[in-house]
Amino acid sequence: MPSDQPRSGTTGEEQAAPALTHVRADGTAHMVDVSAKPETAREATAQAVLKTTADVIRLLTEGGLPKGDAFAVSRVAGIMAAKQTSNLIPLCHPLPLTKVTVDFEPREDTVVMRATVKTKALTGVEMEALTAVSVTALTLYDMIKAVDKHAVVSDIMVLAKSGGKSGDWTL
Repeated sequence: MPSDQPRSGTTGEEQAAPALTHVRADGTAHMVDVSAKPETAREATAQAVLKTTADVIRLLTEGGLPKGDAFAVSRVAGIMAAKQTSNLIPLCHPLPLTKVTVDFEPREDTVVMRATVKTKALTGVEMEALTAVSVTALTLYDMIKAVDKHAVVSDIMVLAKSGGKSGDWTL
């Protein structure tokens, strides 16, 4: 059965959905062949939010946490994670990353984190941006859990991407 054909039991409405690129005709997963795509400059930005308390935000911004500079440690963790995405997400292509930035925006009782990843490659860097910001958020959680066991990581999402066949996109 060709990969663009619906499986048995699907409705006409489901048939209009685009084919999944990581699924072969026999239903098994595979890594997409991107070798025919042009190499272009690509960029993606993702965000995550850590909900905590105003007291923890004060400790974060004043450098008063027991584990030290949480922002610095979390930033480095996010950058390292972006570089390891293809080792963590099974069907991701290894990419030559040209830049990774991780930024923090402390608010009253939350920290908004954003990771931006750039490359010049055959495929996009959305997964690298998502991986970077996810590991940043998890590391920040780890750094504050001694003072707030009820902190919550949420709202992990791609905010924007550019480059490639589908062009620019912003949430």
